[in-house]
Amino acid sequence: MRHGLVSDYEPADETSTKVRAFTRSAGPVPLPNVSSHPQGDREGNNDEHHRDHDWRRASRTAAVQTKSVRANGIDIHYREAGSPPSPDLVLLHGALVSTNPLWDQTPLSYGTHLAALSERFHVIASDVRGYGLTRHDGGGRVSMSLLADDVAALIDALELDRPAVAGFSNGGMIATIAAIRHPGILRALVNDAGRDIFDPESKSFPMLRHVFGGSEDATEANPSTVEASFAADPSMRGVLALIKADHDSAGGPGHWQTMLRHFFEAAQHWPGYGFNDFASIDVPTLVLVGDRDEHSPVEDCIRAYRHLPHGQLCVLPNTGHVITTAKVAAIMNFLG
Repeated sequence: MRHGLVSDYEPADETSTKVRAFTRSAGPVPLPNVSSHPQGDREGNNDEHHRDHDWRRASRTAAVQTKSVRANGIDIHYREAGSPPSPDLVLLHGALVSTNPLWDQTPLSYGTHLAALSERFHVIASDVRGYGLTRHDGGGRVSMSLLADDVAALIDALELDRPAVAGFSNGGMIATIAAIRHPGILRALVNDAGRDIFDPESKSFPMLRHVFGGSEDATEANPSTVEASFAADPSMRGVLALIKADHDSAGGPGHWQTMLRHFFEAAQHWPGYGFNDFASIDVPTLVLVGDRDEHSPVEDCIRAYRHLPHGQLCVLPNTGHVITTAKVAAIMNFLG
């Protein structure tokens, strides 16, 4: 079975091939019927009040509350499910998406699993800085270390007592760096398919710069290149429409481009932490991956796992770079 994000369409050129390689999974990704226009109210208004109202209405439907808290100099928005005294679980989404319910019906989000997780945990699913409703205020470059420090600040601001933290893809990398930079704040860690950034020689770095910047030497994101690249692959057009609908509904028309720049700033180069630093993670850690995940190969996950003093490894069959029910079950089993 070929690995493709949405279909078995053959890309027309090298750029399209790299788009698919960077975002591939092991099967079709069902996409909601969305428009690329911002999601304001019925009259077309897009002020922050109406955007937040629409999102909160969707959250109530799913028995999830949308909240925010001031931490590390920004307002971090999050979806909350379940409640204390259940054990705390912080969830971190992958790159380009957010906790917006628009993503809930895709395998790129934890959203569809919040109900199951909230039966056992007090769940905090946050928008990473620069994504969704969480803005990057005050200028300055967004780095992986800054994003990890945001996690630590969120935990402190919400007065969570050593929560478990689980992240998918980019979220898994952020969670792992948080555990390295802030020892003692976590009870347990789950890194789902988030390993490539810890290898300074990873092919993901030049691939990312090519896809999102236009060349392997790019130093900043190029939204026009991204639009052209995604448009060249019919299966990726729906993903781009979803990205635009998500982030423009949160920040106004064109805000997806700002998100893209923040993503590129953080992900374009090695963050200074490698697999050897995993040895300092002093809590139980689950390395989770699908056996068909070409973005996070099993061999590299084994390499990461072997550096962990309290590590477990779970490789799921017939699974690509996606969040599945089986992965969530593995997380719940690991956390007990």
